Amino acid sequence: MRHNYKGRKLGTDFSHTKAMKRSLVSALLYNDRIKTIESRAKEIRPDVDRIITWAKKGDLHSRRLAIAWLGGDKELVREVFEKVEQGMFSDRQGGYTRIMKLGPRKGDGAPMVIMELCTERVAKKKDKAGATAEPKKVATPKKIEAAEASAVEEAVDDTLEEAQAIEAEVEEATEVVEAEAEAVEAKVEEAAEAVEEAAPEAVEVAEEVAEKAAE
Repeated sequence: MRHNYKGRKLGTDFSHTKAMKRSLVSALLYNDRIKTIESRAKEIRPDVDRIITWAKKGDLHSRRLAIAWLGGDKELVREVFEKVEQGMFSDRQGGYTRIMKLGPRKGDGAPMVIMELCTERVAKKKDKAGATAEPKKVATPKKIEAAEASAVEEAVDDTLEEAQAIEAEVEEATEVVEAEAEAVEAKVEEAAEAVEEAAPEAVEVAEEVAEKAAE
């Protein structure tokens, strides 16, 4: 009768099975990855989770339980507790191991797997409030038409304002050009008057010069 003997037999007696499980767990915690048979990997998964849970608690009692389960390996327990204290597995509530199948082993056909610790970060889930939020109401055709009409009116108003601004700029430019033209005309008139005033004097000077030359 197998009273109070949980788990798989794994083809050996109880003491051998216990020692083998302890050895596999120690190897996994040391190296973060091991290669073994599928049945053995599934058998040690709860033990690995239990030790990591003790490490998350971090108190003296949990540390002594881990040392006792691993056969007195204080250095390994210290390393595991330090990793967990630094933040490893802080975002996981369980499922600290991963099993990847490799296929049957040559010779006896035993299913081989790679078992490793899940050390990567877990992606945060969306907030429940955001997930359960009510869907947005779909706008009715009338509302859509009204919104489009208001948008068209706004566009027309903007276009009119731009046209008015352009007209004002053109008027200002025209006034400036007209003012400059008037100034030029005034200067031309002044120059013409000066020439008319200077013409008789020039004629008199020329006549005097001619008389002197004739003498």
